[in-house]
Amino acid sequence: MNSQPNLLDRLKHFSPVRKMVYAMVGIVSYPGLALVNRINISGTENLQNLPRQNVLFVSNHQTYFADVITFLHIFCAVKWRKENKLGIPYYLLNPFSNVYFVAAEETMKGSWISRLFALAGALTVKRTWRAEGREVQRSLDLQDTSKINEALHRSWVITFPQGTTKPFAPGRKGTAHIIKENKPVVVPVVINGFWRAFNKKGLQFKKKGSLLTVRFKEPLDIDYNDTVDNILEKVMDAIEQSKKFMLKSRHHLMTKLDK
Repeated sequence: MNSQPNLLDRLKHFSPVRKMVYAMVGIVSYPGLALVNRINISGTENLQNLPRQNVLFVSNHQTYFADVITFLHIFCAVKWRKENKLGIPYYLLNPFSNVYFVAAEETMKGSWISRLFALAGALTVKRTWRAEGREVQRSLDLQDTSKINEALHRSWVITFPQGTTKPFAPGRKGTAHIIKENKPVVVPVVINGFWRAFNKKGLQFKKKGSLLTVRFKEPLDIDYNDTVDNILEKVMDAIEQSKKFMLKSRHHLMTKLDK
């Protein structure tokens, strides 16, 4: 059996390794976020008094890597008492590393860059609906759920309930199951502009000078005894990816075209 994946898995739980990766990725990515493009951050006051563990960030998804990298920048900036801005990235001298992020296993094995970024705290999971670009149907891997549960018990976790960069895609029930089981503080995040600024992977520029927005909302008031479907609906509403927001977006687009 190849021991390399196990070694990498152990390394990413070692805080100094994550800090080193954050600093490296942060230095390379900062110009694309704050200089080549413009970033508007709001709601970081909702991060100030969060507990050190059992916090789940749920967000819509627009690129494979740029979204998560931006969250890590913001968490580091907040640790250094910055509010709703990145400013000069001296926060990379001592990055905030008490956070993991959920990512598709095949995505994190795609290149040496993704393998390096996995050391920043990737919780790799197998997609139950898609593999290697094809639609599949397979049952949820309990080991994947266990990874997320364990990470929540000691830190923050970022997840993307849709599991895809396609806007208004349906949410996956796995997120609601995790919420029911762990009863975390759930912080919704709404992002925009990343699809315009970067390619799908989020590693190359597509349109420079784009406005990137990241909005942290107040933690959700969740009845953990509610049904999985109702919890998922509440999450999708909060990240503005539900059917209601899809219809609103279409109406806005049609109104612009009519003008």
